[in-house]
Amino acid sequence: MQFLYPSFLWALLALAIPIIIHLFYFRRFKRVYFTNVKYLKEIKEETSNRNKLKNLLVLISRCLALAGLVFAFAQPFIPTGNSIKSGLNNISVFVDNSFSMTSTRQDIPLIDFAKEKAKTIVNAYSEEDKFQILTHDFEGRHQRFLSKEDALTYLDEIKISPSVQTLNNVIKRQKQLLETADGNKISYLISDFQKSITDFETYQDTSVEINLLPIQTSQQKNLSLDSVWFDGPIPVLNQKNKLVVRVRNNSGEDAEQVKLQFKKDGQEKPISIRDIPANSTITDTVVVTVEKAGWHKCIVGVSDYPIQFDDEYYVAFPVPDTIRALFVNESGPNRFMNALFNGIPYFSLTNQNANQLQYQQFVNFDLIILNDLKTISSGLVGELGQYLRSGGKVLVFPGKSADINSYNTLLSACGANKFTTINKTKKEVSAINTEEFIFSDVYVNTTRNLKLPVSTLSFDANSLAASSQEKLLTYRDGSGYLSKYRVGDGQLFICAAPLDTESNNLVMNAEIFVPMVYKMAISTSRQKVLSYTISNNVVIETDNKRKTGDYVYKVKNEKEEYIPGQIPNGNKINLDLDDQIKTAGYYDLELDNNAVGQVAFNYDRKESDMTMFTESDLLKFSNNTKIKLIDAALQANITGTISEKDKGIVLWKWFIIGALLFLALEALLLRFYKP
Repeated sequence: MQFLYPSFLWALLALAIPIIIHLFYFRRFKRVYFTNVKYLKEIKEETSNRNKLKNLLVLISRCLALAGLVFAFAQPFIPTGNSIKSGLNNISVFVDNSFSMTSTRQDIPLIDFAKEKAKTIVNAYSEEDKFQILTHDFEGRHQRFLSKEDALTYLDEIKISPSVQTLNNVIKRQKQLLETADGNKISYLISDFQKSITDFETYQDTSVEINLLPIQTSQQKNLSLDSVWFDGPIPVLNQKNKLVVRVRNNSGEDAEQVKLQFKKDGQEKPISIRDIPANSTITDTVVVTVEKAGWHKCIVGVSDYPIQFDDEYYVAFPVPDTIRALFVNESGPNRFMNALFNGIPYFSLTNQNANQLQYQQFVNFDLIILNDLKTISSGLVGELGQYLRSGGKVLVFPGKSADINSYNTLLSACGANKFTTINKTKKEVSAINTEEFIFSDVYVNTTRNLKLPVSTLSFDANSLAASSQEKLLTYRDGSGYLSKYRVGDGQLFICAAPLDTESNNLVMNAEIFVPMVYKMAISTSRQKVLSYTISNNVVIETDNKRKTGDYVYKVKNEKEEYIPGQIPNGNKINLDLDDQIKTAGYYDLELDNNAVGQVAFNYDRKESDMTMFTESDLLKFSNNTKIKLIDAALQANITGTISEKDKGIVLWKWFIIGALLFLALEALLLRFYKP
């Protein structure tokens, strides 16, 4: 047994007071003479012995009562751990308010159980202690100490949130505040301890005591719409665009007859009914036909209960009315190129002379084609480089009398293989790369009846940038006829032969030429963003359409409006929303009160997998005295558990009870014990 305040034991010296009173208390007797001395003497001796016994019992009762009070004030306890806490306590309580806590136990959401446990923890400490209440939101107002009353008020305000933090980050957040205070530093983590967020296996810090309180349910089934994307770079007007949907079964049981739903621009239609095996995913395809240009909204849904935050997936995408290409030449328009674009609906071609280019208009084109230029100026090289890095596409057909050095300036700036010499031998294309987007899904069979280009004049190139080169069409000697290079977010296509029919019969091979240019125009090295995930660091990249610095972008829906941080980046602008977006759905993007786009937001799917660490699993984390598990049995009397954890088995109450019992015994002896 140990004492929290051993200095109080000096009060045991007060036990001398009743002893001294007892020793120096002498009753004086009056002597009376009787005739029968013998019997009186026996009576006197017997009465004297009884008085002595009574006085001794009273003395012992008084001493034990006083000793009990002294021991009670000294706070005795039996240690149950390696250290006992005394002084001021600084307590940080984390309440998991993520979507997984909407799961139920006894038809009550887990978040309600967690809040009640947190209140019990706060009430287990004294009014002098300081408290921090923390959730996944990581709000600034929670990063300060509260009084006991304020802490209980904060707990009542906790609501389910889309924000998700790993528990390792939660502990770091708690330590930031706890380390600013003196006294005991105690952390409580109240969570369902999903495996997707529980990552403190390597926790070694001993400055803060970590207590784990699992609040869990046996219900771990959940279906989630994992992701949605188009099977192609951009949806095209009046075409059958394939929207791919991936659904995940996050449980160990098969899900049968799962109904998938699809809604486009407010019109709903079923997709299919599927069975999803346990712990697996399925993909399904929705054919989306867009009849008009502009922004469009789609929602894919699945029915699931009780975890519903991941049952819908929102996407928003633009469909351009026209795919625009710029044809840059010195010898006038090319009739084959004109015929190609005139034959494809919703495609347009603009012809410009190389000496009359308006560089600021490059951003308005989806594809720039350089044809038969003798030289490429340094100014054009710089503008094309910027256009490519921001996501543009450039197709180069060198001129028969091209200045190799000027072309190599462009190729070098883009990290492509440089031209070396002009080759006037006849060369045949023998291989086509159908794995790459430009020629994928174009041909049913490439081994029969497919006529490939032949050139009589071409430019040989070195292989210094071979690692970044992707050959789309290859000569028989293994050199590239048509090659692709990634430049920033853009793509550079280099044809080794000029476009004119005397040097190259590419335009005569419509089965190669038409899909090649068409898919180059709609291709992209980076998939268009259909939606954003709600988090603490959402950044939207969009075209910078601000005319002056006074105009700002806004993100708004029917209920809320936000002004994000605005960071210009060339012809793009990054809109930093930080953690302002809290609700999944559609938001309008406005500039100067005019709608310029739409944005879809979805909740983070990190918690869709409901697999949790069990209590036995959590015991493995208790690898030192600073990590403790408060299991379900201990949670039944959490106040007593906290008291024993911090102070051992407290005995002062028993000493108070003992002191009262001995005082009662003294009273009984004085009243009823007759010598």
